[in-house]
Amino acid sequence: MIPTVTFAELFRDRSRFFWILNISGWTGYALAAWLGALAHEKPEAYFAVIVASAVSGFLATLMLRSLYQKLWSRSVAVLGTATLITCYVVAFFWQWLRNFLYYDWVKNDWQPEHLMDYVGGVMGSFYIMLCWSGLYFGIKYYQQLQEQTEQTLKAVAAAHQAQLKMLRYQLNPHFLFNTLNAISTLILDGSNKTANQAVTRLSDFLRYTLDNDPMSRVTLGSELDALDLYLEIEKVRFGDRLIIEKDIDDRAAKALVPSLILQPLIENAIKYAISPVENGGTLRISARVQQGTLILQLSDTGPGLGNGNNGQKSSGVGLKNTRERLQQLYGDAQAFTLAPNEPTGLTVTINIPFEERDA
Repeated sequence: MIPTVTFAELFRDRSRFFWILNISGWTGYALAAWLGALAHEKPEAYFAVIVASAVSGFLATLMLRSLYQKLWSRSVAVLGTATLITCYVVAFFWQWLRNFLYYDWVKNDWQPEHLMDYVGGVMGSFYIMLCWSGLYFGIKYYQQLQEQTEQTLKAVAAAHQAQLKMLRYQLNPHFLFNTLNAISTLILDGSNKTANQAVTRLSDFLRYTLDNDPMSRVTLGSELDALDLYLEIEKVRFGDRLIIEKDIDDRAAKALVPSLILQPLIENAIKYAISPVENGGTLRISARVQQGTLILQLSDTGPGLGNGNNGQKSSGVGLKNTRERLQQLYGDAQAFTLAPNEPTGLTVTINIPFEERDA
């Protein structure tokens, strides 16, 4: 299979793009001169002059390019002055060569009376070299501008991804400390089997958090499976004090969501709604699709938002990170709201566009 090269790829390769354009340009120059010679019924020797003129012009522009590359970083005044002088000097000798070949190959029975006749038409050659230089500078400047734009976009994208990774990987260290302490207590109590299960679930959950790209989306079903690992770990600490209820529509389970989007909310709810309450409480996770929107809700039976010292804070790390992450991924197409749960507690609602993985 013959490899294909797109125009964008060709344009980014400065060297190859220059050679293609320069060869094409001088080939077009020779072709136009050849057609003109045919129209005016020039002798065959004139066609050799055309080829020699195109080849010498091509070589002359290579010298111009080499000089411009050295002067590119200089000031506009220096570059402009050098361009005018160099174009005239190159045009002078190029025109002299063209006229000399014309008189020697085509008009070999007649020689000019004055040396200045050999450089007749030098201004026309000067304009050709000046136009070539203008095209060279214009294309080179545009290429640099495009590269700077691409670098800026890459930097913005890298910062965007870094921020998303930071938000997703900002797991509360207290979760790890508390889990390890709970496992240590199980071992001291002789519950080695339960401790081993807890270690396995913690390992699986941490592997999931590291293996999944925060820029990618996973199905809600997969996200809930990973969330189950986290909740089983927390159940080691809280036992029957932590009750989990789920109400997930079949269609909603196939929806694509950012990986680990619910875990910070669950962690926040356990910290403020389950841990401070002697009898624990209930966490309810629901998901449904309505008019092209995936609606995720997490409700708890804790003290509620800002209800005394134990109440949840709307600016808490888990809530803040989730809100910022949704804004980064969906912009104005998402909604993140907090509302009181009846009779007690807090309900967090996430609305994002409903998307499914292509079959």
